[in-house]
Amino acid sequence: MQAILAVTLPFFALVLMGWVAAARGWLPAAAIPGLNGFVLFFALPCMLFRFGQGTPIAQLLSPVLIAVYLASAALIVFFAIAVSWGPRLPLRDAAFGALVAAFPNTGFMGVPLLVALLGPAAAGPAITTILVDIFITTSVCIAIAQAGGPGTAGDDGRARAREALARSLKGAASNPLPWSVALGAAFGAFGWSLPGPADTIVRMLADAASPVALFTIGAVLWRSGQAARGGASPADHGDESGERLPAAAPWASVAPIAAIKLLLHPLLVFVFGVSAITLGAPLRPFDLMVITLVAALPSASNVSLLAERYRADNGRVARIILASTVCAFATFSLVAFGFGLPARQP
Repeated sequence: MQAILAVTLPFFALVLMGWVAAARGWLPAAAIPGLNGFVLFFALPCMLFRFGQGTPIAQLLSPVLIAVYLASAALIVFFAIAVSWGPRLPLRDAAFGALVAAFPNTGFMGVPLLVALLGPAAAGPAITTILVDIFITTSVCIAIAQAGGPGTAGDDGRARAREALARSLKGAASNPLPWSVALGAAFGAFGWSLPGPADTIVRMLADAASPVALFTIGAVLWRSGQAARGGASPADHGDESGERLPAAAPWASVAPIAAIKLLLHPLLVFVFGVSAITLGAPLRPFDLMVITLVAALPSASNVSLLAERYRADNGRVARIILASTVCAFATFSLVAFGFGLPARQP
């Protein structure tokens, strides 16, 4: 366990540093979107490009791995909606709660953390889960949320859901992360390489991705926490409507979703993966370990921005993300310890 904590502690410590920097005003709130933009559009794509370049396409698009992870995500989404949707929580808010329960923070935290624990071989399966979450899990949850929006019923609700699904897929297609993976995979497949200066730039940006991304997670969590307390309006976060954000749900309604994310999600992935291997499916135990650890990660911080954009209860989503991130230091380390890390290698 000590060896695992030696790896995980610095990662979560950087998240805490970002939170403290934003809370103390050392990092101005106005600078957080710029920091996030640097990670999303420059540093992280370069990191994923390099990992994509070193991972065979067949591994990135493993149908068994995708099926196991996607089936688990689907069950998590519908279970989270089933346990939370009711008179006090409309379908729109339940759908975003389900998304935050099924969407791990793989890009900003998971890939560098798993590579640090398991080596570069862990990048391929982790990147595959990013593609599933961006293109499928997110799109389905947004469509469900729009179908349950105010004033939607019957054909109108279905039309809004289809429109939301199309909009979400368009947004996923404009996300630089999948394209950076695809470009890196193409370079690897054809044996291409970047010229010297370009390769140096990509390497420098890729090296910056992990620390800056983790620091940014902390700052974003602090920013979202201000909204969760009802002290900020969407105008403060880039929405010009001037309408105040909804108050956050009580912690009693937040804890079950965080528990689903940190405990049930990895358990489902592991059970489905073991069942697939038992049935003879071509899934490596190492890959199963990687995607189980992916599922044990805290919730993705960008779900808070999506909830805000679609007028859902951003306060509740922010609290779930915060709770899962705080608790994941212990739960993720325990899941890793259960796999016998760091001794186990592919």
